[in-house]
Parts: sequence; C-alpha cells; structure tokens
Amino acid sequence: MAIGTKKGFLIDMDGVIYRGSELIPGADRFIESLLRGRIPFLFLTNNSQRTRRDVAMKLTRMGVPVEPRHIFTCAMATARFLASQKPHGTAFVIGEGGLLNALHENGYAIVDKSPDYVVVGEGRTLSFEMVEQAVQLVVDGAKLIATNLDPNCPTPTGTRPGCGAIVKLIEEATGIRAFSVGKPSPVMMRQARKELGMATSETIMVGDTMETDIVGGVQMGYRTILVLSGGTSPEDLKNYAYQPDLVLDSVADLDEDGGMLHEILPTMNRADDTPHDLREWVKAHA
Repeated sequence: MAIGTKKGFLIDMDGVIYRGSELIPGADRFIESLLRGRIPFLFLTNNSQRTRRDVAMKLTRMGVPVEPRHIFTCAMATARFLASQKPHGTAFVIGEGGLLNALHENGYAIVDKSPDYVVVGEGRTLSFEMVEQAVQLVVDGAKLIATNLDPNCPTPTGTRPGCGAIVKLIEEATGIRAFSVGKPSPVMMRQARKELGMATSETIMVGDTMETDIVGGVQMGYRTILVLSGGTSPEDLKNYAYQPDLVLDSVADLDEDGGMLHEILPTMNRADDTPHDLREWVKAHA
C-alpha cells in the first residue's frame, strides 16, 4: 500500500489481537503489514491497570513488536480529560499503576482528603474501606469519574468484576452517576483519533464488541470492522439497531500480503465525512 494512503486504524486488543494469553492466528501479520506500510494505528484498551509501556511489552512478548506510542489506554484518556477540565487538580483513586501514572503525567496529585475527583479504574487491591472512603468523598462534593463502564474483565483464570461493577457500588450508595471516559465515550474515541492524526473519514475502528468498539466508532462517524474472533457471533448482529461496515472472521483477513488490506478498504477522502458502505464497496470491486 502506498505510504500516502489516507487511512488509520484504532484497534481493540482482547478478542482482536489475542485471547487471554494466546495470539490470534494472523494478528501479528496484520500489524506487521501496517508497520511496513507506515499506516498509522493505535491499540485502544479499556484496561486502566497497565501503563502504555507495560502494554507494549506484553504485545511484543506475544510476537507483536510495537512501541508505547502505539498504545492508547482509558487511563490516558481519563487523565487528559481531567487535566483539560481542571488543570493541576487532585484525585482520590481506586486503581493501579497505569491510572496513577497517567494522572501524574498530566499534572494531577493523588490525595486522600478533599479531592476534586474520585477516579475509579480496574484493580485487584480493592477493599471495602476504599469504597467506603470514595462514597463519603463523593457525598462531600468530589466529582465521580469512571475510566470505563465495562462490568467485567476476562482473565486467564476466569472473569473478575470490572470498573463498571466497582463504580456501580459508589453510584448506588451516593445516588450520583459517574462520568465515564473510556470506550465507547466520544471523549476517548476523539482523543484517539487526534493522537492518530487522522480525520474522521480516514479512521477505521476494528473491534470484537458491539457495545463498545463498534457503537463507539459508529457514533463518531468512523468506519467500523467487527471481527468474530472475540465475543460476538453473526447471530448476535440482529439484536442491534446499528451495524458495522464490515464483518470479518479475524484481522488475519486484513493481512496486506494476502491482498485484503489493500483491496478491501478504499482510500478515504479527508474532506468527505459521509459514511461509506464498505460492504457495497467490496462487492463493486470483487
């Protein structure tokens, strides 16, 4: 693909690049083709636990050699949003290193008393005392922020409660709804596009989840590709009022060496934000 081709990818990870600790076959070739073609891409994750450097190292060890600049987390999106709302503010945090690091990098101090915000992310060190303190801080006037509203997280050993489940405790106890920044929030989706350097019409969201990846892309006017390598089946699509532009078995179908990346996706027009039907385009060029 020509270096000047105008398109860039926002790519979910779990269910798209890997499942648990196993790389999805062909995912490494897809990423290698993007790197060779100098096609901009970012991995988007609603996991706030790890820093972008940690995530990049995990992918590299799985055979997908990427750099920290290729990672965009909901922790980063949350910290940048808070810094834009209240520069040099303070936060009480339920979360781990990725979230704490992102807040520090954006000028925020972590405090236990009188914070501007209570920020909730994923974590395995959660205690009832932390939830109790967060509830009281919100009652006293701190604004409640969730890095995402995912109710659970897949792990190698099963499923554990996600950020959405944790923040629900605080919401129910206080009667105050959290503002969420992670996928499918337009806050994160827009920040990621700007980080990518693409226009709306040049941005393609690739994911395996209709409720986050695909609806987030649809709402932003991005082109959307649903892959069936994660938690969504073709039968599930009838349950949604919105649909992806394209449905593929996996990102291996977009491997440029096999011709699909070049043939299946038209070059986008930066000045045109009219959604294109990729399925019709593929039929016309078959």
